Amino acid sequence: MNASPSVRSALTAAARAEWAKTASVRGLVAALAATVVTTIAFGAVACAVAGDATGESDFDPIRFSFFGVGFGQITAICFGALAMAGEYTHGSIRVSLAAVPRRGVFYTAKLGVVTGLTLAAGLVAGFGALVVGQPLLGDAGVGAGAPGALRAAVGCGLHLALLALLAAGTAAVLRSPVGTLGLLVPLVCLLSPVLGPDALGGAGQFLPDRAGQQMMATDPEGALGPWSGLGVAALWAVAAAATGWWALRRRDA
Repeated sequence: MNASPSVRSALTAAARAEWAKTASVRGLVAALAATVVTTIAFGAVACAVAGDATGESDFDPIRFSFFGVGFGQITAICFGALAMAGEYTHGSIRVSLAAVPRRGVFYTAKLGVVTGLTLAAGLVAGFGALVVGQPLLGDAGVGAGAPGALRAAVGCGLHLALLALLAAGTAAVLRSPVGTLGLLVPLVCLLSPVLGPDALGGAGQFLPDRAGQQMMATDPEGALGPWSGLGVAALWAVAAAATGWWALRRRDA
C-alpha cells in the first residue's frame, strides 16, 4: 500500500530536517569523511607494500584494494551510532519528536538519512579504493572491468551503509553512543578478526562485518558468496533497526 500524501510530505520534511541536523554537526561530517579517507588510504598502503604477495597463486588484487574497509567500517559505525544516540545525549530527542510527532516518520527519516549518506560515502570510498589502489600493484593490478571489480566497489558502499544502519538501530535501543560503540566496535575489531571465520563451528563467517566483506573478494571463501554474505549483513541491520523501532515506540523520550 502506498503512503498517503500527508505521510509522504511529512517524511520529506523530516528527512530534510535530519539532513540539516547531520550537516551541522562537525563530528558526524568528520565521521563520514573519515570513512572515505581511511578506506582509500589503508587500501592504498596495502597495495603499495604488497611486494612478493602479488606473485602468489591465490593473490587477489581486488581484496588488497579494499583492505581499508576494515578501518572504514569502524567510522561508519561511529557515524550511525552518533547520529542516533546524539539525540538522547544532548536531549534533542524531545525537540525532534515535538517537531515530528509521528515517531515512525521521525525514525524512518533518521535511518534513511544515515543510511543514504553512508551509502554515498561508501560508494566514493569503493571506487576510490579501486582507482587509487590498483595502479600501486603494478603489473598485478586490474582495471575496473575486471571480474568482481565493479561488484566490490558497489558492495563497499552497501556494506558500509548496512553497518551504519546496524549502529543506528542499536543506538536507538541503548540510547548511548558509548554503549553502542562499546558493543559494536569490539564485535567488528576484535571478535571477528581474532576468532576468524571458522570460530564457533563456522559461525564466525556469519558476523555482520565478515559476511558483508564477501562482496569485496573476487572468489569469496566459505559458506557465503558475495550476495548471500551481503544478505546476512542486511539481516543484522534490519533486525537492529526493527528492535530500535520497538524501543522508540514503547519508551518515553
